[in-house]
Parts: sequence; structure tokens; C-alpha cells
Amino acid sequence: MKLIVGLGNPGILYASSRHNIGFQVVKYLAKAERVVLKKEKGVRALSAKAEIEGIDVVLCLPLTFMNLSGESVRPLIRKYRIDSGDLLVVCDDLDLEFGRLKIRAFGSSAGHRGVKSIIDLLGSDEFSRLRIGIGRPQDNSNAADYVLSRFNKREKNELPEIIKRGAECCQVWVSEGIEESMNIFNRSNNVKGAKE
Repeated sequence: MKLIVGLGNPGILYASSRHNIGFQVVKYLAKAERVVLKKEKGVRALSAKAEIEGIDVVLCLPLTFMNLSGESVRPLIRKYRIDSGDLLVVCDDLDLEFGRLKIRAFGSSAGHRGVKSIIDLLGSDEFSRLRIGIGRPQDNSNAADYVLSRFNKREKNELPEIIKRGAECCQVWVSEGIEESMNIFNRSNNVKGAKE
């Protein structure tokens, strides 16, 4: 069993914000796999069970706010007896250019509070994370305001392909593992590139 968690903030107010791109990827994946995300009993999360290339996967959207994401993830890890190595967290990243994907097997939170919450509550950073670039504000405005802002017109046009690529990366991670995911999706030309 594997667990894929999309990070974001619940509620209509945040639905289209840059910070919620992890939510959007997991929602796309759920639709692609023809499963419906529903409230998980006893856990502050929406979840669905799917099968990707014959492998059982739980998809999850935490219903805590971003900074408390670990409070949703830890109960699911325990409930489904998932090893931390079988967890993939999908999140936004200020330090990657808009649309760039980067997946890695472990590491620090890199300042992302949702990832930090998961590390703190699991007591481990030995889980995969897929970071999706949202860029930094060009006018040096507050980063906290920027991540909660909406995408501009140009970005909105490119967003569907980026979300699709993020979902494809999740599928490859499940079926072929972290090394193959890194080989395919960490290339510098992956901003608009397709799987070759």
C-alpha cells in the first residue's frame, strides 16, 4: 500500500491559490483513476483508495490547514500500516520556476511548513516529495501573501498541463519507483516537456 498526499488549505477561499497546487494534482489523479475523494472516518482528511498498475494506493487531501498537515498524514500512515518510504507528498515550491517539477526520496522541509509538519509528526524525513514550482514574486512582495494569491492569466493557461505532468509523475512513482520518477521528471527541460 502506498499513500499520496496533496498539500493545500481546505475551503473555497484557497481553492485556486498557488499554495494549493498539491491539492489540484491529487484531485486530477483521483479523477484519472475514477475514484471519489471522501471524508476519511476518524481522520481530518478526504481520501480514496485506488489501484495504479496493480498497486494499492490511498490518495489524500488533508482537511487541516497547511501548517498542520502532519495531523492528517500520521493517522493514515498508522491506519494503513504504510512505511514512510511508501509516502509521496505533493506540494508547491517557491524556489522552483513556475511549472518545474522536482521529485526526491527524502530531505528537509526546505521551508515548506506543510512538509515540516509531516516530518515533525512522523519523526522522519525519509519520504518522497514532489515539488511543483510556483516561482517567487518579482516585486519582492511578501512570500506568505504570494503563495495564497491566484495564478495570473498566463500561468492559468499553462496550469492544466503542469497538473497533468504532476499526476503522471505520481503514477510513475507508484508503478516504477522513485529512481525512474527522478530520471524522467527532474530534467531541466521538464517545465513544458512531455515524457519522451
